[in-house]
Amino acid sequence: MAEKLKKVNVVVVGTGWAGGIVSAELAKAGYQVVALERGENKTRDDYTGVKDELRYTNRYEMMQNLSPETITSRNTLEETALPVRTRDAYMAGTDLGGGGVHWAGATYRFMPYDFEIYSQTVARYGKSKIPNGMTIQDWGITFKEFEKYYDRFEKTAGISGERDPFGEERTNDYPNPPMKASPAVKLFKKAATELGYHPYQVPSGNLSQAYENPDGEKLNQCMFCSYCTQYGCDFGAKSDPLVTVIPTAKKTGNCEVRTNAYVRRVLYDGEKATGVLYVDTNSGIEYEQPADVVVLAAFAISNNRLLMLSNIGKQYDPKTRKGVIGRNFNGQFNITFLGARGYFNEKKFNLYMGAGALGGALSDFAGDNFDHTNLDFINGGGIELRQYGDAAIATNHVPKGTPSWGAEFKEKSIFYANRNLVVWYTPAIMPWWHNYLDLDPTYKDEFNDPLIRVTNKYTEQDRNIAKFGIEKTKEIVEQMGADIIDEDEVPQEFDHIYQGGHYAGGVVMGADPTTSAVNTYLQMWDVDNLFVVGGSAFPHFGGHHPTATIGALAYRAAEGIEMHLKNGGQLVEIDKESHTA
Repeated sequence: MAEKLKKVNVVVVGTGWAGGIVSAELAKAGYQVVALERGENKTRDDYTGVKDELRYTNRYEMMQNLSPETITSRNTLEETALPVRTRDAYMAGTDLGGGGVHWAGATYRFMPYDFEIYSQTVARYGKSKIPNGMTIQDWGITFKEFEKYYDRFEKTAGISGERDPFGEERTNDYPNPPMKASPAVKLFKKAATELGYHPYQVPSGNLSQAYENPDGEKLNQCMFCSYCTQYGCDFGAKSDPLVTVIPTAKKTGNCEVRTNAYVRRVLYDGEKATGVLYVDTNSGIEYEQPADVVVLAAFAISNNRLLMLSNIGKQYDPKTRKGVIGRNFNGQFNITFLGARGYFNEKKFNLYMGAGALGGALSDFAGDNFDHTNLDFINGGGIELRQYGDAAIATNHVPKGTPSWGAEFKEKSIFYANRNLVVWYTPAIMPWWHNYLDLDPTYKDEFNDPLIRVTNKYTEQDRNIAKFGIEKTKEIVEQMGADIIDEDEVPQEFDHIYQGGHYAGGVVMGADPTTSAVNTYLQMWDVDNLFVVGGSAFPHFGGHHPTATIGALAYRAAEGIEMHLKNGGQLVEIDKESHTA
């Protein structure tokens, strides 16, 4: 029998950017908040002096342990899904701060086109441009309406950047100037400019200078130490929940954070969410945490699973194409981040210096910034050169055709160690009727609950947009003067590798309850005191990295939750005209 705890105003599941922002905003507003984190308690001190490539890059110490719980994966409805068992194949962040602690720091906004993708595609090209089976839909909110939330996130995170020449008009500049461009980044930007493109510095959560955010949290200047991606920051110079929203929430005295708290169910009486059921993984004791409002702010896949296990919302059925929970699964993994790597005989770079978001980018081929009339795909993607900072174990690039061992391998490994650069493309990922999430009928977790099953199959849209991106990146690498260029190959089928952590969809937002699970405040249509916050709300995946959009959605959700609490439990937004495929 679960031990019932004292009721609070809001219980938040997850402490990454989404949960951290919601917790901080509601605690600042005077509400009593309990934030639950499945992983361990962490502070900045835990990441001081831990530049250990073996632990974090090779052994994925900051990622979820997949032994007690994982996902299953398959390509088609007819196949039996199998569990994904290695952390290099499925990267799900854990511990206090979630994936927001080990992220690289690249902080883009999605394009205005993304928010009205169905309407704008039809208006420019006609309905026939949208392939049969592609389930794109408008997000229920325009970029112009959403922009203020991007602005809030960038100020909280202290983003260092310069304006994207293709970006929509901004309320304000970035709060900090862009990072200094390294010689490699300068070469990329020079080549792109010579080709007639419009490069700019990657907007960065690695700070270009010391900064105090609007909540009074202080962040330091980046030291270019190279240990960003898959690492917590050694210097407090990477914006993450541990140095921003979580301290802000705790300082109010209104937010209690409980770690090692594994949430198994949303408690639901058929009309309202009454709280959550969780297990203390240290003691094994089960608790019931009652609350006026429940907020699911975990990873996208975890948000979906909790709703399914709790029997909340109508499960999507690919055979009838009805239902909303699990629908429009999407994300950037495997077929994304493809491009061209150049090897230089005369040019040499200090590639062991870097930062997660040190780089150059261009948006000439993102969204609908270019004419798609004669192209066999819609949307686009960003092009980047990033200087992460190479590591001794994981980084050992040699041209294709080089033996994987022996004298020639050693010679080329040493010669090209500081003479290779990669430019890649991050394409938008469109949703399809056959890509979705549901509960696996065979495999269970350590509590005997069904695992969540991913069904994901590539389409010609996916392969065509990837091929287009590789062609454009090769063009830039050639202009940069590379002596040898190796192009990535486009996989013909999804191979169950979920690297990168960019999972989205399944609890998508919109203006129509028949094609969306939540409204634009991420409040469930079916349960008005349940909000589902994070990448799970993306109807499709834009052509840039997702963190800024997740952060902005969290600010809007927090606004909606406060309105809900003040309005006595009413929906915070009325239904509007739907624009769906």
